[in-house]
Amino acid sequence: MAYDVDFMEVSTVGLESSPVADALAGLRANEARYFRNKYSHTFSVEPADEAKDVVAYVGRILKEERGIVIASPALEATEFEVDGVRWSYVFYESGLSVNVLYTLAEGGKRAVGFKLSDGMDVPDELGDF
Repeated sequence: MAYDVDFMEVSTVGLESSPVADALAGLRANEARYFRNKYSHTFSVEPADEAKDVVAYVGRILKEERGIVIASPALEATEFEVDGVRWSYVFYESGLSVNVLYTLAEGGKRAVGFKLSDGMDVPDELGDF
């Protein structure tokens, strides 16, 4: 079931198993604030087991393009299009957030972003970067 992230009242809903749940919830809320303020878009997430295609897509991009396999289980994911850009997010139990974006227009930009929650260690799989 989808959950609309409320950045005014930060909640750990869906992230409770993370050892840095409060910090990860704050990170997720910051993403929600960004999309609300910049695009008037409501940032909604689903449990990872309901968003398997998104989790697999982000995992495939990381593995094929950078040889990275995230060891931590995915907790939540979302995918949406806003202002001509396709965004995919996965929030991991370790406190890591990964996003993949690409512009739908031909010749547009592509990017992968990593954010670490306060208090989490840098994952071994990212230590070489």
